[in-house]
Amino acid sequence: MFAIIGILVVLGAVIGGFLMEHGPIRVLIQPSEAIIICGAAIGTLLVANPLHTLKSVMNGVLQVLKGSKFTRKRYLDGLKMMYDTFNKIRRDGPNSVENDIEEPDKSKFFQAYPDFVKDHHARDFVCDTMRMVLMGGVEAFDVDQMIEVDMDVHAHESEESVTALSSVADSLPGLGIVAAVLGVVMTMSALGGPPEEIGKKVAAALVGTFLGILMCYGFIGPIAANLAKLAHEEHEYLHVLRVTMIAFMKGTSPLLAVEMGRRAVPAHLRPTFAEFEKNCKQSGAAAAAESSEAPAESEPVPAD
Repeated sequence: MFAIIGILVVLGAVIGGFLMEHGPIRVLIQPSEAIIICGAAIGTLLVANPLHTLKSVMNGVLQVLKGSKFTRKRYLDGLKMMYDTFNKIRRDGPNSVENDIEEPDKSKFFQAYPDFVKDHHARDFVCDTMRMVLMGGVEAFDVDQMIEVDMDVHAHESEESVTALSSVADSLPGLGIVAAVLGVVMTMSALGGPPEEIGKKVAAALVGTFLGILMCYGFIGPIAANLAKLAHEEHEYLHVLRVTMIAFMKGTSPLLAVEMGRRAVPAHLRPTFAEFEKNCKQSGAAAAAESSEAPAESEPVPAD
């Protein structure tokens, strides 16, 4: 959301300042220059990157426009989910969550956490790790190493999309110059004609340079920087889950394991202990109610 506001501020400042100097706005409307610059930029993106990187760039740009999904609520829900999962394992045994881990998108347990289910990477990250917990016999140190490798691979993939978008931003001033040179060529071919016609062609050529520089430093460059920050935020979120799961594998109680995860949340998003405790108590009350109802349902009816 803030990215859209920022783009509007950039456009408002540039166009507003131009109008304050009584500049004719129609001079800036040069479709041919925009086609040259934008088309060439898209072409360089296609030439330099494989298909999976292109998809990652598109999804990343959309996410930048929507805003970060790792909010304070997302962290609270994630901690609550891990607390509920650990309690269920402690109360009913590891097999009680096996079906939930194998098919999280069909799990009634995970239906209470739709953001987690929709985020396929975080979902697979947790479920693949919890399989190691259910298997048993695997040291927490070994699982931690596997998690670190997984996070490094994902971080590298995120860097690829950021690098791809940054390379497009770096190419835009040069592509603006290409459009300007083509405009100069057209101007030179019109020498000897009416001065008004030559003036229009020179203006079109300069607009090409203007568009290239504006798109680089006003739009694409900042979007690439924002995309890098989103990738870092996702890495921080996965780190919180990592700390929580490894603590539980080492035999720490569910409450303490999740508290360790809370301490790993970035300071500006970290829920207070009161908020954390309130969520855990709600989870604990729900779990207690569920466990108290289970024997009543399974209790045999006495014979007459």
